[in-house]
Amino acid sequence: MQRDPLVQLPAELAQPGTRALGRYLLGLDGGATKTLAAVLDLERRAVHLARGGPSNEDAVGPQAAAGTLVGVAEQALERAGVDAEGLAAGVLAVAGVDTDAICRQVRGAGHEDWIVVNDVVGAWATATGAQPGIGTISGTGSNVFGVGFDGSSWRVGGWGHLLGDEGSGYWFGVESIRAALRDRDGSGPETALSDALVKFFGVGSVEAAAALVYSKPLSKAEIAAFTVETQRLAGEGDEVARELYRRGAELLGEQVAEVARRTGMAQADSFPVGLIGSVFKAGELFVKPLAAVVHRAAPGARLQAAEMEPVGGSLELALRACGASDALTPAELRELLDRALAQLD
Repeated sequence: MQRDPLVQLPAELAQPGTRALGRYLLGLDGGATKTLAAVLDLERRAVHLARGGPSNEDAVGPQAAAGTLVGVAEQALERAGVDAEGLAAGVLAVAGVDTDAICRQVRGAGHEDWIVVNDVVGAWATATGAQPGIGTISGTGSNVFGVGFDGSSWRVGGWGHLLGDEGSGYWFGVESIRAALRDRDGSGPETALSDALVKFFGVGSVEAAAALVYSKPLSKAEIAAFTVETQRLAGEGDEVARELYRRGAELLGEQVAEVARRTGMAQADSFPVGLIGSVFKAGELFVKPLAAVVHRAAPGARLQAAEMEPVGGSLELALRACGASDALTPAELRELLDRALAQLD
């Protein structure tokens, strides 16, 4: 079988400097639960933000997703006091399988020069400052993408909640519900997940909670939200919940390891693996077994939580398109974003 990287950097990002640097840059992070747009004013060293609902085409369809993306971006532009024509570059990092469909919709809305990439590219830029390394997402969904020292790239995962999303919040939610059902019918071990499931969804029985998956039906975000209970019970020693974290970490860790191998970083002395998403809030419970799997294939991997909001990665990519990655350090950009987020919240 012929294999390609699945996700490649667009020409404007693979060859930095294709855009002229101007005062304003747009970055956007769109996911299954929320969308955040940021306009960076390089002259005033300020960031202007706008927030909206989901923009994952797998969840809401490409037309609705693009509508949210454009609407939130235009809100951020208005708050910055600039129109789209005043942008040096705009990068939209969007969750989903088919970013081409989103790109067509965005261009149809009159924004032909905005760069649309899969959100895992934004995660890579957030985690590495758009330098060689690997970005690993584990939020509602999961995805892994890396760029090697020679510029080669590779993506593993990102196939959506029906075919993939291993080690994600949705995966943990579904597997936790399945564990409760196996407890209920006696085909699996007893677990406190069963009582937690009933309480969390406010129903009278485990089977009633299962019926919600089909009859309501529960959304991806609603199922993923149950992960907080899985994390709590794993921390309290529930062996079934702890085993789920071990399994999820192994599946996601193998994906990171494959990206390291495909990009040649498995032999590198040192390279960053940035961890982005709500599932990593479980800490050592999840990260320790994940690191063990990754280090078997790539001893030089440095696993670290990404300290910057994912939308910062989109701004890093916009800077890269203008050949101005050194205009702000990652620490400076993070500080500007944190300040803007505090005002937004």
